[in-house]
Amino acid sequence: MPKRVDHEERRQKIAEAVWRIAADRGLEAASLREVAAEAGVSMGRIQHYFASKDRMILFACEHMVELAEQGARELATAADGTETPRSVLRGVFAQTLPLDEQQRVGTGVWLAFLNRATGDHELAAFIRRAWTGTRDLVVEQLRRAQDNGEISAEVAPEQEATALVALADGLVSHLMVGHYTVEEALAAVDGQLDRLFG
Repeated sequence: MPKRVDHEERRQKIAEAVWRIAADRGLEAASLREVAAEAGVSMGRIQHYFASKDRMILFACEHMVELAEQGARELATAADGTETPRSVLRGVFAQTLPLDEQQRVGTGVWLAFLNRATGDHELAAFIRRAWTGTRDLVVEQLRRAQDNGEISAEVAPEQEATALVALADGLVSHLMVGHYTVEEALAAVDGQLDRLFG
């Protein structure tokens, strides 16, 4: 019986090779040839799945966002298996920040995608959609908290969501260069959540 090929798994392995190259040498070094070597596959295999470097990099970014969203959902689940608006928000922001070495590496790769997106309209459009999805999730949780009576009805969910997302995004750079500690960054996030959920 012929071996069943999992094409999505192969594409994900290629994406992971892109990430490793981006983390070690920068995204510009992630040529089709270099990614093939890193992934341990032929150039033909890479070209079978991706018509160009741009398409390969876009998929690598999409896969990173997909995993980040999954990680945020896992972090949002409280110890008893329930999710509250506050735990969801805390999970989203904890996933966003480079709190450990693995997240620092991932953040470095994400920043490389952002840098490339300044000249790649398709990648920029995807990143905007991802950010919109994050903001929409925050708005949704703030509205849910209002419905539950956990935060004031006076709170403007859209405005607060923009401020919270901007806070988390701003903390990323400070953490990456060691300007703030992990504890200081989390205290800033928790302080804003305390202000809302107080």
